[in-house]
Amino acid sequence: MRLSYRDAWPAIAAGVALTAAGVPALAVALGGDLTWAGVGALTATLTVLLLAAPRWPLAVLLTSVGVTVGYRTAHLADVGWVWPATAAFVAAVLVRPAWACLVGAVTLAFAANWEWTVDGHPAAWVAGHLGAETLWLVAVLSAATAVRDQRRWRTEAAARHLAALREAEADAARRRAEERVRIARELHDLVSHTLAVVGVHLNVALDALDVAPDETRAALHLAQRVRGGAMADLNALLAVLRDENATDVRPPVARLDTLTDMVQRVRASGLAVTLHETGDRQVVSGPVALAVCRIVQESLTNAVRHAAGSRAEVVLRYGPDRVEVTIHDDGGDASGPAAGAAGDTRGGDPGGAGHGIAGMRERAAALGGRLTAGPVEAGGFAVHAVLPVTGPPR
Repeated sequence: MRLSYRDAWPAIAAGVALTAAGVPALAVALGGDLTWAGVGALTATLTVLLLAAPRWPLAVLLTSVGVTVGYRTAHLADVGWVWPATAAFVAAVLVRPAWACLVGAVTLAFAANWEWTVDGHPAAWVAGHLGAETLWLVAVLSAATAVRDQRRWRTEAAARHLAALREAEADAARRRAEERVRIARELHDLVSHTLAVVGVHLNVALDALDVAPDETRAALHLAQRVRGGAMADLNALLAVLRDENATDVRPPVARLDTLTDMVQRVRASGLAVTLHETGDRQVVSGPVALAVCRIVQESLTNAVRHAAGSRAEVVLRYGPDRVEVTIHDDGGDASGPAAGAAGDTRGGDPGGAGHGIAGMRERAAALGGRLTAGPVEAGGFAVHAVLPVTGPPR
């Protein structure tokens, strides 16, 4: 492992300065002889070795300790055994703390053996002199380790902070994407239903223009009311889409009490629709109520646009924990019975489920429910959805 020169050069410069000035000064203070061949050469060697510490900190430590021990055992410099290499110990402990401690322990053990067996110093003298160096080395290694741990903690804290920021940005982007997908479904349901109902009433008005002016006028008024309501919802959706920074998008919320008006509008287009409700609709949360309304709306719109039937039945069952929605009409699949058996093609996609039914499935899945759609054996086409009354679990 290496240190970065850009990050380590201030510490290396300080280590070089302290070694160059401190080794001779302490050698004299401890009663040693200050000679060029001895303390001077040792100081120069240790100073030059420190310049390579950022790239090879452990090698520099081993070499520095080896040079110091060599000068001591050769009696060229009467200095300590480990303190002259203090800067090398600091550089090594920042990347290899265990190795630095091991090198220091081995060096002190060798020094104790040398002082006692070779130089013949008594045990008390050896303990006093090497005890001071041991305490010095422990203090240096502890301080360097604390600095290392603090730097590592700061680096990890900065990394965690950056990761939290990125996660927050990703979460905000995900929420925006999910809300815009939901708005796309709203736009599809709104435009598809409006165009289907308005188109039917315009056809009625066109057919009755010459023979029944009153019926023509009523059909045109109804088409205008449907168009007005759709424009209000559409403007609300477009206002949200214009806000590029919107992170909490709330499309117009449909209420279950609007189902009666919706059924009446579709009934006026010529499709005989019946609505049956059982249970308490008050237990249904807002998002689930919106999904129920949109599923009913899309299913009836598909029945008007793509089926040739004349009747449709809407059944809503509000239970304590789920809502069941069933829409059954007596028409066939837009592409014929064979195509309908292979896969639902209502909604305009001949290769599979159309965008409308795909949107209904997405709504149900987003709330933790499920939706099926297709021809039934008894005849006609049915959409069945089961939704939890409170939406997806938090």
